[in-house]
Amino acid sequence: MADESPTNEAQATVDRIRRALIHPSTNVEPAPARREVTAVGDRPNIDFGALPEYELLKIHKAAGDLAGIENPFYRLHDGLAADTTSVAGHAVVNFSSYDYLGLNGHPEITTAAKQAIDRYGTTVSASRLTAGERQIHRDLEAALAGLHGVEDAVTFVSGHATNVSVIGGLLGADDLIVTDSLIHNSVVEGAKLSGAKRILCPHGDIEAIERALRLNRRRHRRAVIIVEGLYSMDGDMPEIGALVRLKRRYDAWLMVDEAHSLGVLGRSGRGIAEEQDVDPTDIDIWMGTLSKTLVSTGGYIAGSRKLIELLKYTSPGFVYSVGVAPAVAAAAHAAIAVLQREPWRMQKLRQNGQHFTTAAKARGLDTGASIGASVVPIVVGSSPTTVILSHRLLSRGYNVVPIIFPGVAENQSRLRFFITCRHSVEQMTGVLDAVADELPAIRQAPSFVSAFLGR
Repeated sequence: MADESPTNEAQATVDRIRRALIHPSTNVEPAPARREVTAVGDRPNIDFGALPEYELLKIHKAAGDLAGIENPFYRLHDGLAADTTSVAGHAVVNFSSYDYLGLNGHPEITTAAKQAIDRYGTTVSASRLTAGERQIHRDLEAALAGLHGVEDAVTFVSGHATNVSVIGGLLGADDLIVTDSLIHNSVVEGAKLSGAKRILCPHGDIEAIERALRLNRRRHRRAVIIVEGLYSMDGDMPEIGALVRLKRRYDAWLMVDEAHSLGVLGRSGRGIAEEQDVDPTDIDIWMGTLSKTLVSTGGYIAGSRKLIELLKYTSPGFVYSVGVAPAVAAAAHAAIAVLQREPWRMQKLRQNGQHFTTAAKARGLDTGASIGASVVPIVVGSSPTTVILSHRLLSRGYNVVPIIFPGVAENQSRLRFFITCRHSVEQMTGVLDAVADELPAIRQAPSFVSAFLGR
């Protein structure tokens, strides 16, 4: 019988990929097709493992197996994720948490969630359009509108689905969507769904956005500019005042995704409008998530009362989806109260972000365009090196998940650090020392890619 051990299977996959990389004119050999027969009749089941997409997915796993590197994704955590966490029973310092203000597990927030379950149960059981409202929904949406300084807000069960549903529903084939090239996948998917003409402009290039509008606006019914308040990969922010002027000049909407900037930017955590002293009502559509600063789950849109009323009756992701669970809404609402009452959390977060960025640069590490707010990348430059570095850091007690191709360009592969107000100087110094120690050694070792190719 042939040996079917995981190591041999990984080697077989690597051999197929290696031949394709060395001889690119040939296609990757597919894994032997398997046909499984159902119990009834002779109808074959589809073997998804034989799909080319799955074969490509196996590349990373096979290479990692041969190099003795564990999969850096989907690590199993044992308990509460904060500035520290437990991975496979080992306590590690955690730099892969969205909990920017250190509110996860806050007793006031967990108590609010438990009380909501006691009163409303674990679900509202249907769409709010058909099953009616709960007071906790209205309280949360009023608080979100107040945070943004606009008239109203509406919550969705998923942050990703918020962008997909709202953009896909408000725009159509006769419309124009102009976005930054580093915009989140949820915006990209919503734009695809809409059928509108899509123009991606180079990151942070206001002139490119202006040019796209000047050359294309007149041919479309509606136009919208979409940017992030704080970019989730690079940790920088756009110039909102300039975008407001553009949207007025070209009769366009301006939508700002505040997923990573609410609770992070601004003196009191109200986001990029407060940070840059812009009237929040000049932005037509505010989008945000409940899963980061607000330590819950879901998404929301904030803006004018008429916009919110329109979405409540027409947005598929709201109309045809169950309402946000009571505990989820109550947790986010309580988090807003703590955020507003304890501004020291934002101040400490900004101090930590600035310290981390300055200390990283002092060690010769590339932090890209990050402003040192909460998201700080350390650009490594190749996917294999980045994965190995993440593996080495975990062995030294630091959890930092790598971002590799195709999530970013291959030469922009990075470790993405999420800094929180709870991180100590000792924790930040320790991980930066570890990166500065490990990275040169990995780069000087025989090329992982060359070894993979057998050269």
